[in-house]
Amino acid sequence: MSSDTSFDNSSGRNPRPDLRIAPHARGAAIEFRFDGRAVAAYEGESVACALFAAGIRTLRASPRAESARGMFCLMGSCQECVVWADGRRVPACQELARAGLDVRTGTIAAAP
Repeated sequence: MSSDTSFDNSSGRNPRPDLRIAPHARGAAIEFRFDGRAVAAYEGESVACALFAAGIRTLRASPRAESARGMFCLMGSCQECVVWADGRRVPACQELARAGLDVRTGTIAAAP
């Protein structure tokens, strides 16, 4: 925060409502499948976001220990959230949810 801005947070509220992020419209409600299970989503959100909102945290297993792997960086760098989407191996955080998308638990091996 710059030193020329006065900010009184004694009330616990932001005194400048113009600094709030404006409400935004969501995309249309859609549905895709994860390992055969229907998952509700909105157009424009990532598969990872929709899976997290649906309570699904495990997206693949580690190749050595078979321990659960899921979302970590959410920007496509770590590959922890790799899944199969319509037969392509992709990071779930970089794949947009779309109606009818078939998403499967990720693996490091060849396509399921």
